[in-house]
Parts: sequence; C-alpha cells; structure tokens
Amino acid sequence: MNTDILNSEIQKFISNNINTEVSSILLKGTHFSKVTTKEIIEQIEAKVKCKKKLPTWFSSEKIYYPNKLNIEQTSSEITAEYKSKLFTGKSILDITGGFGVDCLYFSRHFKEVTYCDIDEELSAIVAYNYTQLQVKNIKTVNSSGIDYLLSKKDKYDWVYIDPSRRHKSKGKVFFLKECLPNVPLHLETLFKRTNNIAIKTSPLLDLSIGISELKHVKDIHIIAVKNEVKELIWILENDFKGEITVKTANIVNNSVEVFNFKLMNEATHHAILSHPLHFLYEPNAAILKSGAFNSVSKQLKISKIHQHSHLYTSNEHLIFPGRSFTIESIVDYSKKNIKSLKISQANITTRNFPETVQNLRKKYSIKDGGHTYLFFTTNLLGVKLVIICNKL
Repeated sequence: MNTDILNSEIQKFISNNINTEVSSILLKGTHFSKVTTKEIIEQIEAKVKCKKKLPTWFSSEKIYYPNKLNIEQTSSEITAEYKSKLFTGKSILDITGGFGVDCLYFSRHFKEVTYCDIDEELSAIVAYNYTQLQVKNIKTVNSSGIDYLLSKKDKYDWVYIDPSRRHKSKGKVFFLKECLPNVPLHLETLFKRTNNIAIKTSPLLDLSIGISELKHVKDIHIIAVKNEVKELIWILENDFKGEITVKTANIVNNSVEVFNFKLMNEATHHAILSHPLHFLYEPNAAILKSGAFNSVSKQLKISKIHQHSHLYTSNEHLIFPGRSFTIESIVDYSKKNIKSLKISQANITTRNFPETVQNLRKKYSIKDGGHTYLFFTTNLLGVKLVIICNKL
C-alpha cells in the first residue's frame, strides 16, 4: 500500500482523469516522483469500476483502491445491503473479508463485526478505508479466517463466508470443496463457534450440488439485480433438520420481486396447463435459477402454456414476479406465418424452442428493440408457435 497515492495532488489527478483513456495516460506518463504511472492507472481503473457498483466508496474522498480484480469479485452495495437485512444478532465474523463491502453493511445491523482476510495489503487498504468512511465497529484482522477462528474461543451469532474458487473450471459445474476455504471440510469446526452460517456463492453453483455438500441448510437465497442473478446465499443453522426454503429476490430500482417456496414441494406440485390466454408472464431470473416452475403455478394459481416452456398465462392480469405482457396475436410457427407478420424490429425470446434468438433474427431479418415482443415457444399440445405481445 503506497500511501503517497493519497497525496492531494495525486488524488485530484485521479479524479480528473476518471474518463480519460488509460492508453492516453500511459503515453503521456505522469510527473509524480513517489507514485508510478502504473499505480495511478490501477487506482483509476478500480475507481471507475466502483462508480455504479460501490457508489459510497466512489463518492468518498481519499479512498484507496486495490487492483480492479478485487473490485470485480466483491459484492455490490445493492446486494450487500439486501443481505445485511437477512441476519440479526450482536456479533458476526466474516472469514473472507475481501474489499470489505459486506462488512460495512453488516456494521449497520450488528454491534460487533470482525473482518478477516489473508491478503496483507488488502487488509491494510480495507482498514484504512473504514476510517475514511467513519466506520468504528469493524475489527480488521490480517489472517486466514479459519485460523483466526481456531485461535480464539469466542463465539459469534453469525459466521459469513465468501469462498473463492481455486481454479477456473472449463464448464459451469463446480463444487464448494474446490473453493478456499473448503467449507464442507470445516463445517464441524465452524459450528463449534456459531449456530448460524451464511455462505455466499456464485450463481453457477447448482442447488442440488450445494445441498449435497453442506449440512443443516435452512434457507437458500437467490439474489438477482435487474433480472441478472448475482449471488446465492446459503443459510445453515446448527442441527437444523427441517425442509429447505428457497427465497428468490429480484431487485429492480427501489422494489424487490419476491417469491418463496419449500424445495421439497416443487417435486410434488403439478402445474396447471393452458393454451395462451389474454396475458403472458415470464418469470424473473431468480425464479428461473430456483426451478420453482410448479410452485409458481400452484401458489399464484396461474397456468403454464407447456410443462417445459416456463411461460405462464391468465385471462385476468395478475401481479407476477417477472415480466408481464398482453397477448396481441398468436400464429403457428412457419416461415410463411412469420413473413406475413411483416415485423422488422422486435424483442425476441425463446422458451422450449429448437432455434436460437440469433438464428431467428438472421432468418427473418428482425432487428432488436422496439415495442413488440415475440415469444417463440411450444404449447401444451407440442405445437411450435409465436406469441406476439406488448409489454405491460
């Protein structure tokens, strides 16, 4: 951590060059004697990534930024704020603190927050930034969180873990045992120090794999922001043996679309099937990740147009956790029928359909955008069709 970066003149240069091309700065160089051009560029690149993701840090003076990879891997403030409201108690230990965003939001709900990270420089940066942000109830520790836990006899109301993958997998399947720390290996030790564990994982982790690796899973939170799944939060409670609840949340501006269900019930519920009616509904990304397709039909008393199409329909407009549309017309899928629509621009979605959006655009010369929405899908009789809609 080069504290000379915090010099007022250098900080001013960083702020003034937020929108400057990095190549231009490299070409011209900088005149500062104690800070290299490379260090300044690293600060600029990291700060730029904070503008939307971490506005509190971006808008605060004399914040020291780590490399941009740390910023890319950290929680956004939107998800950190949402998560912080899931946990209550006096004390929480974050054993994989990272850039410290989650801990900042935990500090608003817990009296005592302990931050651990094995990276010496990152820990120093985080401790410094907390002083700049005037946060006083976070203890920063430069240590492996597991080692720190073992070295103390303290107990915590919550332990929070954001394990990192040890290697890049070529496919989309990975296991918690492949991460650092190896959470399944340390569960018994963790439960000696707390009754409540929260684990943040990538959306790529398959729910069934996570459940098979962990013990005492009580809740699984699937958090999406603007219809993009960002995180899975696994809540483990010591000796919990009940049914797992999956809680989905899609955060859109200042509202949250919520849908919860018992995982065990999804297999026993049966969706109501129907031909497309007056309204069409597309579940948000969090629900699609959860696989709650039968539970949505059962709880909301709404029909699906095919068991595997994951599109819902009704005659009366319902409040739905996802996108809602009015159906203008429906045609069977054929080249002749598509040409007859004379649509040159539309938003295209495929659900349970053999062709890709890209192929359909190319085949029928349909540009992206506009106010028309085309759903290429399959109905309950197995007929391929196109549903022409307007978004509500």
